[in-house]
Amino acid sequence: EVSSPSPQSLAEKTNRCLRSEIIHIDFLSFGLFFRVKSWADAFGGELYSIVTKYSGSLLLQKKYKDVEPTLKIKEVDGLELVKKFSEQMESMLRRKVEAVERLVEAAEDADLNHEYNSSLEFDYYNSLLINDKDENDNYVELGDEFILEPNEHFNNLLVNTTYSDIQLPTNVYNKDPAILNGVYMSEALNPVFVDNFERDPTLTWQYFGSSTGFFRLYPGIKWLPDENGVISFDCRNRGWYIQAATSPKDIVIIVDVSGSMKGLRMTIAKHTIVTILDTLGENDFVNIIAYNDYVHFIEPCFKGILVQADRDNREHFKQLVEELQAKGVGTVSKALTESFKILREFRDAGQGGLCNQAIMLITDGAVEDYEAVFEKYNWPDRKVRVFTYLIGREVTFAPNVKWIACNNKGYYTQISTLADVQENVMEYLHVLSRPMVINHDHDIIWTEAYMDSALFASQAQSLLLMTTVAMPVFSKKNETRSHGILLGVVGSDVPLRELLKLAPRYKLGVHGYAFLNTNNGYILSHPDLRPLYKEGKKLKPKPNYNSVDLSEVEWEDQDEIVRNATSCLGMTPFLADKPSVFLLACSLGVVLSRGHGEYILLGNTSVEEGRIYCITDIDPDHRKLSQLEAVIRFLTGEEADLECDEELVQEVLFDAVVTAPMEAYWTTLALNMSLDTDAGVEMAFLGTRAGLMRSALYVGSEKISNKKFLTPKDKESIFTMDHFPLWYRRAAEHPPGSFIYSIVSEDDSGNPSLNTRAEGKTKKLFTHCFPYHAQADLFVAASCLVGRAEICLFCFSFLCLQTGKFFGAVDGSVMTQLLNMGTCSRPLLGGSRRSGLPLQSPSPVWNVSILVQAPVCSSAPNLSSCFVPLAAHRHKKHDTLQPCDTEYPVFVYEPAIKETNGLIECGDCQKMFVAQQIISSNLLLLVTDAVCDCSVFPPVPMDAKEVKYILPLKCERMRSQKLRRRPDTCHAFHPEENAQDCGGAAEISVSPTLLLLPLVLLLR
Repeated sequence: EVSSPSPQSLAEKTNRCLRSEIIHIDFLSFGLFFRVKSWADAFGGELYSIVTKYSGSLLLQKKYKDVEPTLKIKEVDGLELVKKFSEQMESMLRRKVEAVERLVEAAEDADLNHEYNSSLEFDYYNSLLINDKDENDNYVELGDEFILEPNEHFNNLLVNTTYSDIQLPTNVYNKDPAILNGVYMSEALNPVFVDNFERDPTLTWQYFGSSTGFFRLYPGIKWLPDENGVISFDCRNRGWYIQAATSPKDIVIIVDVSGSMKGLRMTIAKHTIVTILDTLGENDFVNIIAYNDYVHFIEPCFKGILVQADRDNREHFKQLVEELQAKGVGTVSKALTESFKILREFRDAGQGGLCNQAIMLITDGAVEDYEAVFEKYNWPDRKVRVFTYLIGREVTFAPNVKWIACNNKGYYTQISTLADVQENVMEYLHVLSRPMVINHDHDIIWTEAYMDSALFASQAQSLLLMTTVAMPVFSKKNETRSHGILLGVVGSDVPLRELLKLAPRYKLGVHGYAFLNTNNGYILSHPDLRPLYKEGKKLKPKPNYNSVDLSEVEWEDQDEIVRNATSCLGMTPFLADKPSVFLLACSLGVVLSRGHGEYILLGNTSVEEGRIYCITDIDPDHRKLSQLEAVIRFLTGEEADLECDEELVQEVLFDAVVTAPMEAYWTTLALNMSLDTDAGVEMAFLGTRAGLMRSALYVGSEKISNKKFLTPKDKESIFTMDHFPLWYRRAAEHPPGSFIYSIVSEDDSGNPSLNTRAEGKTKKLFTHCFPYHAQADLFVAASCLVGRAEICLFCFSFLCLQTGKFFGAVDGSVMTQLLNMGTCSRPLLGGSRRSGLPLQSPSPVWNVSILVQAPVCSSAPNLSSCFVPLAAHRHKKHDTLQPCDTEYPVFVYEPAIKETNGLIECGDCQKMFVAQQIISSNLLLLVTDAVCDCSVFPPVPMDAKEVKYILPLKCERMRSQKLRRRPDTCHAFHPEENAQDCGGAAEISVSPTLLLLPLVLLLR
C-alpha cells in the first residue's frame, strides 16, 4: 500500500537522516583525526631516526656529557661586562683623539711660522692629476709621479703610505694664492701623518680640510671625477667639518619669491638654500619661510616651529624648494618678524640647539633697512645674527642689504652667478666659528655613522660604515685674533667594525648584542641596521641610512623603569635584560636576553675565520696571517708580541677537542652510505658559540642541492662579532634534542631544499625526499619534505609548487580558522624576533601540508624602511627615493597545542581540517579537504604594507621632536669679536673650468 507520508513522519525521517549524517561525519572526523596522528607519529619517528643518525647528535651529546665534570657555569654580570666594553672602547678612541690632537698642534704651529706670500709658486701633488702625462709623455703640471700600491688595511685601494696629496673641488682654482699658501703651510702635516700611523697601525684615513677649500688626505690616493668630469666633493660641506667648525645653530631661511625674482635669480636663490641646508647637521634646527604678498612656510606642517636638520628633513625641504615660484610683491618686514618670533619662542622654551641663532635673508633687494623690526626683536643684545644674500648683479639696494647684516653681527654677500653660491654661503660658517676661534676652544666632535662614497666613487666594495673624530684648527697670530680666523678642520675616520670587535658576541649569548648611538639617538651600529639596498646587481646606501632612530629598531620598554643604567668614563653604557629596552641618551648599549644570555659555559676551547681570536692588524708582519695561523703561533710561542683573546682561544680549543670524534663518525657514515636507501642526505655540520665550524659532505660537491649554503665565503663571515648565523639562533630557541627545519633557498634548477638543525652544539643540513604512501580512496598521506623535483611533483599535483610560501597566502580559510581558534595568534607588538618559512605539500584529494612551526616576525609601523619613488624633478634624471613606514603582520603558532581540528562553513559545503604536531621538530602536519571550495575566504598574506597617514596625523608625526642630548659646549658670541668684518669687500677667486659648468653644478 502506497500512501503520502504525513508532515510529522517526514520531519522525523529527515531528523533521523540528519542525525545519521552527523554521526557519520563525527566518526569520519574522529577517524581522520587518529589517522593523521598516526601519519604524524610515523613520519616524525622516521624523520627523527634519519636526522639523528646522520647528524651524530647523540654522539656529540655523549661527548659533552663525558667532560661535564670539568665544565664551569658562570653567571654573566651584565653591568661588569658593559663597564669593561666601555673602558676598552674609550681607550681605543682616546688613541684616535691623540692622533688628531698632534695634527692640530702641527698645523697651528706651521701657520704661526708661515708668512703669507701672494706671489708664491709651489708645486704639489694634486690627487686628480698625479701620474697623468701629456701627449709628449711628460707629467702634467701638478701631476708628477706618485707611487701607489694596493694596501689591504685600506680595502686594497691604491695608496701611498709615505705621503699625502691634495684634492680640490672643481669650483676652486688650484693655483689661487690662498690655496698655494695653505698647501705649502700644511706640508708640515706629512711627517705627523706617517708618525701617527706608525704609532697606531689601526688608524685609517687622516686628513686636513682647509677653510679655503683644499683637502689634504693621507695616505695619498688617485682621485677620480664623476661621470660629468666634475669633482663635486668639498670638504667644507662634510658633516665632520661643519660640526667641528661651529656650535649648534637654529636657522630660519627667508627667501624672496616676489615677481622680481623670476628666471635666473630664482634659480640662484634655490641653489643658495640647498647649499645652506647642506651645511646643517643633526645638532641644528631649521625652517624655511617664503614671502611675497604674504608670508608662508614652505612646509605647512612646520608652521611656527623649528625642526631638527636631520637628513630626512633636509631632503624634504630641498624637494619643496624646487617647487617655489616667483610672483607678487615682496614684504620683507613680515617675514623678519615671523622669524624673530619663532627663534625667541624656541629660545625661551629651552628648545632647539640653545646656542647660535641666525636668520638667512635671500633677496634681490631691500627698499629699506627695517630698523624698527630689529629694535623691537633683536637689539640691543643681538642674540640673533642676520646673514644677507643679495641675488643678481643689481647693486641699487646693496647698501640696505649690507646694513642689515652688519648691524646684526652677520655677514653680507652678493651672488651673481651659480658659480658664486658655494663660496659665499661658506662665509657664514666663518662668522659663527669666530667665538670658538678667539677662545681657542678645541672641541672634539664625533659624527654620525656614514659611508664616504665620495672618496671611492668607483669602489662600491670599499663602502664601510664609519664615524669621524675631528677638531678645528685656528690661527694663533695675535694680529688676527679679533677676526677669529678658522684655518680648517683635522679629522680621522674610525671604522665602527673596530669598535664592535671590543664587544664580541660570544660573551653576550646567542641573542645578545651591543649597539652604539649618537647624542641624537641615531644608530651608529646595531645588528638591525641595514644601510644598503640592492639596485640591480649593485648595493647602494639607503637615502636615510645614517639617520635611523634607535626607536626604529628597538621596542619601547613598557615597564617605565630603566634597568641597571650607569655612567662610566664619560660614556653612558646601558644594560638591558631584554631586547625591548632602550635609552636614547646612551652611547653604548648591551642587550642580554633572558635564558641564553644569563650564563656562560667555560671549558678549554676552533678557530673560525670570522671571529677575532688574535689582533693581526696592528703589526704589519701579522697582517697576512689568518686567524688559524695566528692562534697556532700564539699557542706555540712563535710570536711573543701577538695579542690574542686568551679566553676565546681556550673556549674554542675545548670545543675542538670535544667535537673531534664527529669527523670520524661522519666519514664512516659517508663510506657506508647506500645510494638507494640513503638518497637525499647531503651534509652535516656543527657550530659552537666560540666559533668552531665542522662539516662533512655525504655526496659530491657537484650534487649539493643548495650550493649557496656554507660556501667558503659564507664560512668566513659565520660567528663574527656582528652576529650569530640565523640557523644557530633559531635552533637555540627550541627544546634540546629537537630538530629545526626550514627552507632557505633554491638551487640552480629551482628546487627548494630543506635545512635540518638540532638544538645545542650541533647544527646539520639535510635535503631529503621521502616516498609517498597511498591510503584509502579519500586520503593520501604524503611525507614529502621537498628535495628532488620529480618525486615531489609525483606526490602532489599542484601545491608542491607553493612550497616556501606562507600558508595563509595559500589557504586563507584554514589560516583564518586557526587564528579564530587561538591555535595561531597575531600579536600586535613584542615577541622575540625570529624568522621562519612555512612549507606545504598537498595530495590530489586531501591537502596534506607539513608546516614549519616557527613564528614569522614582523615590525610595527616605523620599524622598517621601504623606499618609494617620487616624481623626478626637472633637473634630475632619476626618480628620488624617500623613506617610508611599513607594517608587517605577525603570526605565531601556539606550541602548547599538540593537535587540533575544525570544520569551516564555506557556503555550499563544509571544509574539514586536522592539524598535528610532529614530534621533536618545528613541523606541523595539516590535512585539509581539497574538494570543498572555500575561496570565499580571502588569503591571509604576510606582505608588507606601506603605512599611509592622513594629513593631521602626518603633520603630527613630522612635527614631533625626539628626545636628544645636546652637545656639551656652546660658542655663540665673544666680546672681542670684530662684528664690523661683515663682508662686501672681497671677491672670490673662481676656477675658469667652473664658469663653463654652471648648469652641471645645478643638476648636482
